[in-house]
Amino acid sequence: MNIDLLNFIILGLACFRLTRLIVFDKITEFIRHPFFDEIEEEREDGSMEVYYLPKRTPIKKFIGELLSCYWCTGVWTSALVIAGYLFLPTIFGPIILVFAIAGLAAILESVVQTWI
Repeated sequence: MNIDLLNFIILGLACFRLTRLIVFDKITEFIRHPFFDEIEEEREDGSMEVYYLPKRTPIKKFIGELLSCYWCTGVWTSALVIAGYLFLPTIFGPIILVFAIAGLAAILESVVQTWI
């Protein structure tokens, strides 16, 4: 397998964005919801804080642990992206490019927000 630097960067950005989409973004909350119990606690200032704990049943707990770990999800996301890139490039190529551009945009937005 020979991946040049540009493709490596594109694949890395796509994996970064897809992982964040799965683990953190509101739009994919429906994927995470069945695997977590929502715990609300009141802070000293009266505001409420929500914690998400993996459910207790073995399979749901395993998936909940996986979805709550950015690093764990990143490994599986990377495997999916690389497999798509290698075996179905016609289908996965445009999808990978979209995620890569979105990942770069997210990084740039974070940088800009720190300057403001």
